[in-house]
Amino acid sequence: MARTVIFNKTGGPEVLEVVDKDVPAPKAGEVQIRVKAMGLNRAEVMFRTGNYVTEPRFPAIIGYEASGLIEALGPDVSGFAVGDAVSVIPCFMLGEYGLHGELVNAPAFGVVKNPPNVSWEEAAATWMMFTTAYGALVDIGQLAKGDTVLIRAASSSVGLAAIQIVNMLGGTPIALTRHSNKSEELLQHGAKHVIATEEQDLVKEVGKITNGKGARLAFDPVGGPYVATILEALSDLGVFFQYGALDTTPLAVPVMSLLGKDLTVRGYQLFEITRDQERLERAKAFISKGLADDLLKPVIAKVFKLEDISEAHRFMESNAQIGKIVVVP
Repeated sequence: MARTVIFNKTGGPEVLEVVDKDVPAPKAGEVQIRVKAMGLNRAEVMFRTGNYVTEPRFPAIIGYEASGLIEALGPDVSGFAVGDAVSVIPCFMLGEYGLHGELVNAPAFGVVKNPPNVSWEEAAATWMMFTTAYGALVDIGQLAKGDTVLIRAASSSVGLAAIQIVNMLGGTPIALTRHSNKSEELLQHGAKHVIATEEQDLVKEVGKITNGKGARLAFDPVGGPYVATILEALSDLGVFFQYGALDTTPLAVPVMSLLGKDLTVRGYQLFEITRDQERLERAKAFISKGLADDLLKPVIAKVFKLEDISEAHRFMESNAQIGKIVVVP
């Protein structure tokens, strides 16, 4: 028996329960992990409330990210041994596996060994955010030295990961946040510039920073009407990535900017990378090297105990955090 997070109906954080549950032996292609830390993501909140791309089946398990020690290997699993310190990259749909618990099974192809300089909490906070940012900006966007990148919702864990990746490759990360109260902290976390979108003129400010050229890439989990303004701030051949839907309002695209600057507006999900083994291996190598070289380091906002999982979700919903929320057994 192991303590496991479940829920039996959609709703607020109060629907989450921590129950004792039998965990079966790992099947072919799976590993079993004794969990040391778990990462919390916006996706789990959406899944819990019934607003995610998959519907929960009750009693529903939950959780995309965890780090810990391998306790058992399923048949046909190679490259790992019992006792390895590992983390799980989200490479499955919520409901297929649930990593928020003391003992969990996970698909081996999405498991990666932890660099020795990374703590359990940091390891659990790493893979969703860095792989998401890597996939759009590096794998698809071909981020290069000198590129300017607009990063919306920059105080989120993925936003901070994007800032680090842009810095790692010699680009200029511009953090977009609604109000200036987070500006100083975003600068401390590596943003070269911060624009408060409800207080400043984005197009004008980006023009100043880029000498009128505009930003080549934009990375946005929000969407909504403000996308039109972001597109106006892009350079010729600029690429806009929509990787979330915090605002489900249809996008307003300024047609003359789209045509006049030959812009690309692109939807993107993490699974584009994690379900392609070759691209996933490249992501693992890039992020593992960044971690080992201390060029990438997850920012942890707050750590909760497993029995306080509902409070962790409430904190996520408050949008007060800068960085990743982590839960420990």
